[in-house]
Amino acid sequence: MTTHETTAHETTAYEMTAYEMTAYEIDPVERLRIMAAGVHGARIAEGVLPVPFGEVWAVMADLEGEFGRFQPDMRRVRVLRVAGDRVEALARSKYGFRAHLRGFVRPGWCWLQSRFLIIGMAAAPVPGPGGGTRVALTGGVRVRVPGRAPAVVPFGTASELSRAMDLLAERVSDRRTGPVG
Repeated sequence: MTTHETTAHETTAYEMTAYEMTAYEIDPVERLRIMAAGVHGARIAEGVLPVPFGEVWAVMADLEGEFGRFQPDMRRVRVLRVAGDRVEALARSKYGFRAHLRGFVRPGWCWLQSRFLIIGMAAAPVPGPGGGTRVALTGGVRVRVPGRAPAVVPFGTASELSRAMDLLAERVSDRRTGPVG
């Protein structure tokens, strides 16, 4: 902190910086787009659900319950540890594959990955009248190529993510009104 004496003998304080930075807040859906852009082959499914954020995120963040009901290829997830926003979990796909996932879950944001799998979920309230919640999903089977950026197998992920988005909408609706049938 440096002080500066003005001509009116007023002393003001200011910071000496090489440049001035402006903080820009990004919401979780924008953050997911940025993260997915760094993963070769990643696809994103996005949509708006006409439901308040809290109700949507309650379904999305329920890793041991609802998650396996709206992710088409997931059979179950068991959370091993939670420390603040850090999570460690074991997942089993409907095909029997297992993944030891590590990552973060915070309101509106989930990023989990293992040696073979990436899962990303985000949600943000839609501002204004009518509201609702913007939702984005990404993920897939990881491919490791030495010396290259992270990648996922791009085949079939777009349709699976789209299906997950549809199932998520159904799960949120069922929790609001009760299952039909």
